[in-house]
Amino acid sequence: MLKFDFSALEKIPAGDGVRPEERQKYDRQLADYIKLFRSRGQGFLDALDDRTTLKAIKNFTAGVKGQYQDIVVLGIGGSALGAKCLGQALRKLYENNSFKPRLAVLDNIDPVMLAEFEHSVDFRHTLFLVITKSGSTAETLAQFLYFKSRVEARKLTWEKHFVLVTDPQKGLLRKLANETRGLPVFSVPENVGGRFSALTAVGLLPAALAGLNIEALLTGARKGREQSLKKKAADNPAWRLALSQYLLYKKDKKITVFWPYAQKLARLADWYGQLLAESIGKKVDRKGHRVEAGITPVSAMGVTDQHSQNQLYNEGPNDKLFLFLGITNRAADLLIPRDKNWHPKELAYLENLSINKLFLKEMEGTFGALLKQGRPSIKIVMDTLNAENLGQLMVLLEMSVAYLGELLGIDAYDQPGVELSKQLTRSMLKVRK
Repeated sequence: MLKFDFSALEKIPAGDGVRPEERQKYDRQLADYIKLFRSRGQGFLDALDDRTTLKAIKNFTAGVKGQYQDIVVLGIGGSALGAKCLGQALRKLYENNSFKPRLAVLDNIDPVMLAEFEHSVDFRHTLFLVITKSGSTAETLAQFLYFKSRVEARKLTWEKHFVLVTDPQKGLLRKLANETRGLPVFSVPENVGGRFSALTAVGLLPAALAGLNIEALLTGARKGREQSLKKKAADNPAWRLALSQYLLYKKDKKITVFWPYAQKLARLADWYGQLLAESIGKKVDRKGHRVEAGITPVSAMGVTDQHSQNQLYNEGPNDKLFLFLGITNRAADLLIPRDKNWHPKELAYLENLSINKLFLKEMEGTFGALLKQGRPSIKIVMDTLNAENLGQLMVLLEMSVAYLGELLGIDAYDQPGVELSKQLTRSMLKVRK
């Protein structure tokens, strides 16, 4: 079960919140916005029904079961964040060395990190997933070339230690797959951009190899899709979130703080951060007018950041929307015991208290404090953190960003700013060469 609560937006001053009458005009146009989204030709919702890729992933996973101790994702941005999010959320945070296979996501080219990682695995039992939609991402290809050389240096057949995930038709990796017998390759749909690809082979393949239930993930995702296409605004949390962000954006709330109260969802905050920043941060709108649109994502962690960021949020500039995420039923709970030798009366309220209850009350207290300060906040509550609920939430967040792009009149699916930095990097390397 997943519930969005927008009621706090109506309990603060109108200049900082959202009133029902502000939403009504846009809510009446929801069916038109759904049609507008459909006209963009984006395939991330349709990919949820791709039984062919699902079957291929399951067959491949079954075929290599027990062969690898480490599954390693080589990718960056949207090619890595989905796998990091799924892996952290649905596996144990702290695994002992006997838990196999381990999942690692190398989403940087820091040579210290790569060198230290190299000495932490047995290449004979390591499978690398090289993930890049374009097939030409410089950082990912650098990782690939390096680890391919390390595998070959150990006299291993490199094709048995690498899987490619890339464009179905074009790009350097697709060309390599076509030329190399026995090299496994999975496709990313042409009409699915990297930051919307977590529920394609980009995220599903590493998830399946890591032992996660991808069928349940997709079941939840399809539930999120159904909700996000409902034409009644009150039943469509993706639309409600997007419209809230849009109306608050017009009131100069141009920062969204994503604040999960669950250590396992730290990477979900990072995944959402890319989704929001790269989709909404645009210089021009669809008509070519300079707008410099953008909502800055900030990741916070409950309860940790109550003691690092919360002072700013309560008494600093009122320019943020807070998106809280809590889990009511956790896989584990602990009691705070009464110490036999040290029990001052000031700590009596903690004796035999459920830590989960303390955790949830901390969230309620933080949420309530922001409400008293007139800070706009939205609450999302999950009954249980599992694959189905996570898949549902991820699709709702994807669609909220899609709707937000339409409300702002910008193209949520391109990234010219990213491409510019890539071009400049390549030109500088060519000059030096």
